Amino acid sequence: MLLQMKDINKKFGEMYALKDVSIDIVPGEFHALVGENGAGKSTLIKILTGVYSLTSGEIVWEGNAVQINNPRESQSLGIHVLHQDRHLIPSFTVVENVYLGLDYPQRGPRVDWQTMNKRVTTLMDDLNIHIPLNIPAERLSPPQRTQVEILRAMMTDCKLLVLDEPTASLTDQESEQLFSIIATLQAKGTSILYVSHRMDEVMRLSDRITILKNGMFVSTCQKEETTKDGIVALMTDQWERKRTEDEEEKSFGAPVLEVKHLASLDGVVKDVSFTVHKGEILGVFGLGGSGRTQTIECAYGSRPLIGGEIELYGEPYDNPSPRRSVDAGMTLVSEDRRGEALITSLSVQENTVLSVIDSYSHGGIVDDKSQQKDTLEMIKTLAIKTTGPQQVVGELSGGNQQKVAFAKALMPKPRIILCDEPTQAVDVKTRYEIHMLLKDMAKEGAAIVFISSDLKEVLEVADNIQVIASGYSRERFINDGLSAETVLAACYAE
Repeated sequence: MLLQMKDINKKFGEMYALKDVSIDIVPGEFHALVGENGAGKSTLIKILTGVYSLTSGEIVWEGNAVQINNPRESQSLGIHVLHQDRHLIPSFTVVENVYLGLDYPQRGPRVDWQTMNKRVTTLMDDLNIHIPLNIPAERLSPPQRTQVEILRAMMTDCKLLVLDEPTASLTDQESEQLFSIIATLQAKGTSILYVSHRMDEVMRLSDRITILKNGMFVSTCQKEETTKDGIVALMTDQWERKRTEDEEEKSFGAPVLEVKHLASLDGVVKDVSFTVHKGEILGVFGLGGSGRTQTIECAYGSRPLIGGEIELYGEPYDNPSPRRSVDAGMTLVSEDRRGEALITSLSVQENTVLSVIDSYSHGGIVDDKSQQKDTLEMIKTLAIKTTGPQQVVGELSGGNQQKVAFAKALMPKPRIILCDEPTQAVDVKTRYEIHMLLKDMAKEGAAIVFISSDLKEVLEVADNIQVIASGYSRERFINDGLSAETVLAACYAE
């Protein structure tokens, strides 16, 4: 046995991210790790690679119990991970990136580039990889970047290669090239731990499959013993949205935002279409790497487009930009509230009025009294717990920071609200308050696009659900009696 992870537990505060999870891998095996968003896959990998320490449990490597305290210790055992976001230095050449973390050979006082080039070339030949050695990483294609990371992993004794969504940005042909390299590695004895939402790849390539759900181990099975539908059923909670007796049958107004065949310049969004109507909450759901966030960024104008059409209120909306979107009544609540939505060193008031600051300026003088009045109204409406408008946002709890992000987004009185993970890292009470806020706004006629990686949350909030997978729009569902299994199956459909 190469690896055994036994009864792994990981707690953050009082919450379990992993509870009694076990997995084992044999030499040369292709082992897939699957589960919904939030199932615990990334946490398990971070424990294996020394990014997180485990709360309890045991890791056995080649028959010996080990403690992995940091990534370097993990790599010294022969464990290497390729993350979904490639970790290359853009200005470094292929050879320099392959040698990252390794000592450069010397010839006298100088770097022996000839030996370095020869060693990398030999390794490329062994794996049937063909990339020019001396071009910078920023000029490489997505599959070439993946290949460079594989080369770097194989420069040392790599016994277990962890691949996290490796084909998310690859075409079918590029994926086939990767699969060929993986087969070569397996033939040389390297084990593969493969994390992917693409079930066809899992069923095609795996020897065994381990399924996680809600941070807990569900099953490990031989590929021949299961089916794609069987795995999807094991991954879900079988939760479904049912209309309550006091809930009114909804009718929506005219379309206010239509996107048709959107394609982003970076290739993440390939062909996405959807429509949201006045008074509707449209849930947009997709698994990791689906392009759900990138889609609404395209519609908002913060991500460049290469194709497709957008209509606002029935009129063409060309060359979208954040400023033009806000002026047109469309606002975005970003997933990254600290990086994009808020300036945490500024006050609650300064953040709240940021998107409409020009409206408070008259003759070159800023009307602070009006700013404070409007901010106090938002604090009251959203129940923001703060000492007052002048408190620095960075001093607030995560949930109250999120409410300030909403206050900022609502100040222009938008008719279309794009929400990306609006309840991420907030407590249960704040989550409920945000849900009620969105539902109340929809009742007043706002059109809302709601993205969450929590499928149960989407089923709770949305009127209708648009599935996005691998950069393409898939099925659109009416959310009445809709089950999590049905939505998830659409994510995996080819």
